[in-house]
Amino acid sequence: MTGILIAMLSGALMSVQGVFNTQVTKNTSLWVSTSFVQFSALAVCLVIWFFADRHSFSSILEVPDKYTLLGGVMGAFITVTVIKAMGSLGPAKAAMLIVITQLIVAYLIELFGMFGMDKQPFEWRKAGGMLLAIIGIVIFKW
Repeated sequence: MTGILIAMLSGALMSVQGVFNTQVTKNTSLWVSTSFVQFSALAVCLVIWFFADRHSFSSILEVPDKYTLLGGVMGAFITVTVIKAMGSLGPAKAAMLIVITQLIVAYLIELFGMFGMDKQPFEWRKAGGMLLAIIGIVIFKW
């Protein structure tokens, strides 16, 4: 139950953040807005790290698959693409396309056991659920 609530909070925060970032971009520029978002996230994380978990920083050097450290780089491009998508499609359409794409990519990562994740068997039920979600997007769009 906790995981469900956290996921729902994450989805709500991402939608609101996307709208906020899009609005900031209207008064600045795409890269200024993205830089501020990333810098403010860094500042919050550093403050929380300082008070909550100061002793774990050196463990970052022990991460076995160094390519996984590129998550932060991806975060910058996630921010940029969310701003652009919400600016051109509106928050609801953009969020639906973002979420369905996340679902498809996440399922492919599970199916093929990519990036250190456990490989999962194909399930028609999950494929049907994704197809239903795509149909929902088409209905919502038109």
